Amino acid sequence: MRQVCLTIGGSDSCGGAGIQADLSVFEALGVHGCSATTALTAQNPKFISRIEPVSLAQLDAEIHAVFDYYDVAVVKTGMLLDAEHVAVVSALLHQLHKGMLVVDPVMISSSGRALLDQGGVDALNHALLPLATLVTPNLDEAAVLLGGAVVDPGEAAKRLVDQLGCAVLLKGGHGERDELLDLLCGLDGEITPFSHARQPWSESQSHGTGCRLASAIAAKLSLEESLTVAVAQGVAFLQGS
Repeated sequence: MRQVCLTIGGSDSCGGAGIQADLSVFEALGVHGCSATTALTAQNPKFISRIEPVSLAQLDAEIHAVFDYYDVAVVKTGMLLDAEHVAVVSALLHQLHKGMLVVDPVMISSSGRALLDQGGVDALNHALLPLATLVTPNLDEAAVLLGGAVVDPGEAAKRLVDQLGCAVLLKGGHGERDELLDLLCGLDGEITPFSHARQPWSESQSHGTGCRLASAIAAKLSLEESLTVAVAQGVAFLQGS
């Protein structure tokens, strides 16, 4: 029987990001994917034209339905929209989930649309991230979580671990160099670097890379890989896709 991963996040109408991307990654890596939806979006790789929040009652029901039937190994969260949705997700995971949690702190879309309001950021910090095994911010998201620009990525990763109490994968994809560096910082403060060339991806190929990376790591964790190995294999999967 395949391991089960649950993705909680927004629906992407073009399929390149959000829960659609997560489910495709789970399938590619041999795990069974379930989903709970926080918001419906009308979007393509260029822009998001509309966001419709899913009711809190529906989100609650979807999460309960999954846990009522499946033994969920790993949960991955993406777009959570606002403080109310973060609160529901946090409370239910605290109550129902005994496994690992990978949080992709989705705050701004690649097209520049805000996907998590300030209240949601505060709730993320205080309610959800204390439950996390791993958080996967890019440089811009790390700056929001830290309350200031990232100058030294290694120091920023360590500060985030101290602040959040979970391992951190600080992604370097928003950097300007051709050689990009992702930094995994564990609870002990030890940093493992993952270097890779900037890919000549098109706009549509770049869309949803953060979603796919976090879901690949979640899938590998469900297959009982260590955190360092899961991150390494997740990075390799993304680069090879």
